[in-house]
Amino acid sequence: MEISGVISAIVIGIVIGVLGRLVVPGRQRIGILWTIAIGIVAAFIGTGIAAGLDVADTKGVDWVEWLIQIALAALGVAAVSKVKVRH
Repeated sequence: MEISGVISAIVIGIVIGVLGRLVVPGRQRIGILWTIAIGIVAAFIGTGIAAGLDVADTKGVDWVEWLIQIALAALGVAAVSKVKVRH
């Protein structure tokens, strides 16, 4: 992976993580680095799921892929936030 790919993954991870965090109601007690990490993981997994459902490459904006990624990020943010609250 080239440096531009890494930077793109980080930027997309930030966007997906922040959007996922906005979807989760209430306050999340996780930092920005956790948000970025969750967003990056959700973006990769969401792309794989979208490819499996054959909705990853459509004409125009891939809304279904984005919704899958944001939903996964929201689940990840909620899960990590619950774990951090317990500790």
